[in-house]
Amino acid sequence: MKTLIILLLLPLYAVADSHCKTSEWGADDQIGAANRITEMSVLAAAKLVKTGKTYSLGLTIDADTPAFPPRSLSLTVVQPNQQEGARPFHNMTYNDDIFSGWLGIGSQIDGLGHLGENGVYYNCNNAKDFSAIGGLTKLGIENVPPIVTRGIVLDIAAHYGIDHLKAGQYFSVEDVKAVEKSQGTPIREGDVVLFHTGWTDAMFESDPVAWATAEPGQSEEVAAYMASKKVVAVGADTWGVDVIPSQVAERPYQGHVVYLKENGIYIFEAMNTGPLIRDEAYEFLFVLGQAKIRGAVQMIINPIAIR
Repeated sequence: MKTLIILLLLPLYAVADSHCKTSEWGADDQIGAANRITEMSVLAAAKLVKTGKTYSLGLTIDADTPAFPPRSLSLTVVQPNQQEGARPFHNMTYNDDIFSGWLGIGSQIDGLGHLGENGVYYNCNNAKDFSAIGGLTKLGIENVPPIVTRGIVLDIAAHYGIDHLKAGQYFSVEDVKAVEKSQGTPIREGDVVLFHTGWTDAMFESDPVAWATAEPGQSEEVAAYMASKKVVAVGADTWGVDVIPSQVAERPYQGHVVYLKENGIYIFEAMNTGPLIRDEAYEFLFVLGQAKIRGAVQMIINPIAIR
């Protein structure tokens, strides 16, 4: 009987395995599309700097920042060893801070160990083999190298002739191609591509609950298109890049599956794209060096765009 059960289950395992393909960079690869960044590509991207103006792409966050539930954070400032007027050093006093919270809040990078499909993650890694409670043993955020490359921002809101897209509104591949052409910013291999929907400018401060409850975003077809362009990362001025409510109810966050699990493409969420759009800084040098906490899944970030 046991043999019969095993034989009956084998087709199910075969179906699951059929959705996984080994990375083009080898079965041991842990950095995915970041392999497309080379010394030569960095030198080429550096030539994009014309004015030296810098843009902070990270949002300021605090304990009130809305986030995907149940994520939250708290910050406690202390003066250690200085109780009752004690002074451990004669010439100074000092503050330290204690952070307690989730690393996937506010502006963040989704690492390749963040999201998979049916327990299978990037490069055919099975969750049971690397998802330890004390930190990922593979695909941790510490593996991500510095991301220094050409960045572009595509103004989807302007393409629609509006200040911001509405929650649940998604844009198509045809929209993306039209903006590429109108801005003169074609997507190239190795790029970081950011979408400006106007959502954060319109909602993050005025209605933070609504900002985090739903969002405009890319269609599933856009995720496939971006993967075909062989980009390094995709981001948006929304908290999840994918449209919510989802385009297909049975496949929420399908773009995450396409990017992270299937192609090793990183995701940048809650990007502060408004200043770039206002300056028409559609093309720039993108720079990110995230905190390297071993085994972490995500990381709060503040990428820099240099024009």
